[in-house]
Amino acid sequence: MMWPDARTSLILVALMAATSALASDSPEAYVAPAWLPGGDVQTIYTSLFIRVPQVDYRRERLELADGDFLDFDWTDGTPGKPVAVLFHGLEGNSGSFYARDLMHSLKARGWHGVVAHFRGCSGEDNRLPRAYFAGDSADIDTMLRHVKSRHPDAPLYAVGVSLGGNALLKWLGENGTAASSLVDRAVAVSAPVDLTAAGHTLDEGFNRSVYTARFLATLKAKALRKAEKFPGLLDADAIAASTTFREFDTLVTAKLHGYLDADDYWLRVSSKPLLKTIAVPTLVINARNDPFLPAGALPGAADVAPAVLLEQPETGGHVAFPSGPFPGNADWLPTRILHHFDAPDR
Repeated sequence: MMWPDARTSLILVALMAATSALASDSPEAYVAPAWLPGGDVQTIYTSLFIRVPQVDYRRERLELADGDFLDFDWTDGTPGKPVAVLFHGLEGNSGSFYARDLMHSLKARGWHGVVAHFRGCSGEDNRLPRAYFAGDSADIDTMLRHVKSRHPDAPLYAVGVSLGGNALLKWLGENGTAASSLVDRAVAVSAPVDLTAAGHTLDEGFNRSVYTARFLATLKAKALRKAEKFPGLLDADAIAASTTFREFDTLVTAKLHGYLDADDYWLRVSSKPLLKTIAVPTLVINARNDPFLPAGALPGAADVAPAVLLEQPETGGHVAFPSGPFPGNADWLPTRILHHFDAPDR
């Protein structure tokens, strides 16, 4: 009996939020369902309980000149249709709910979709001591060029999620106008554009006990396998005892990729300082209640180039943005992404 009033209330809330969002001209302004309050609840519920379609992928392996490999999971579309490549988040892959949701939406359009796996994330450890990290713009470049080579005459769109979003934004900023030769439009979702702020936030309280502990369970296992495979490279005992991102990134990420420690790594790979040099039309979506990144660390209009559109709804959590009545769906995000890709050049 109460649903009509609830729907009316949600519509009113959405209208108010649309007037205050940075991207207020967007018809897709996001507001979380009233029954799913708070950034943590929105993040955890969407990741664990909202069901998205399964996707049948075609795997392709790219052998690299350095002796390593990269795996791509494809959903093939109609010849001549656009191609969208997704760069997943920390410890994500083509099976992640957001990847399957977007690939399903692309398939419905007849577009080509592909999830480009970072090294060691496709279900098989990579061969080299180096792994993947939030500033891996070199591998972003390699993956984009490979995808473009498969469909050279089709528009290419890029989506980066969380860690993959930061790496994509870093590549876009580093390449400026030259990026337009590969990518027509881009979207970054819940990218930790200020890794120092994100690192400190994830190493505190509830975040450390829940999110960080979950990530470190698989990250540490991978690192310990590298320590065994390459004796003397890493301190296995210290890695096994680590409980924070600061410890892990100092012991593993920084050591494997040429940074002094976690602080040096976080500072040097954050994409926020590069947002002013992006030339490709790029949508950057960050919920202001994202538990991984404080709202105060988000970029403002003065921090970005004219080609960058900031969309910062008050709600949505981290790579979540659930919508609809209980039990909810994850349809808003792929719809918003495709709306950006459909938009005329600004």
